[in-house]
Amino acid sequence: MQSRMTNIVTVLPDVLTAMRSLQGAAQQSDLPEKAAHLVHLRASQINGCGFCVDLHPRMMKKAGETDRRILSVAAWREAPFYTDAERAALALTEALTRIADREEAVPDAIWNEAARHYDEPALAALVVEIAAINVWNRFNVATRQVAGEWTP
Repeated sequence: MQSRMTNIVTVLPDVLTAMRSLQGAAQQSDLPEKAAHLVHLRASQINGCGFCVDLHPRMMKKAGETDRRILSVAAWREAPFYTDAERAALALTEALTRIADREEAVPDAIWNEAARHYDEPALAALVVEIAAINVWNRFNVATRQVAGEWTP
């Protein structure tokens, strides 16, 4: 496999600065790092971003995540390894990532469940993290960035 072009953040370094700033702001909240990692991986799976599906498990492993939880993310509804808060974050991730797939993009039930587990700053950070990973996925999928070529 070959990339269509150099990574966008290499071509436009200010984009990397902006994305780091966006995610850095989200990281200032009380959103647990494990939840952020889970949503990054799940959105990347949905979007078919091979670059991120390769990258995020390595980052998760480095942060102390277990193989069992990493490998089960795609089947999180059927796996007993996630907290109720993480499940709410994953459900919100799927809704926001598949925003055009239903009449009500983010149903109240999904939003309310996430709001039950996260205070407003953490919920805001969760939405930002989901949006950011979707942007990263679109950069990488559009340009066919090759998995394994970047090491965190």
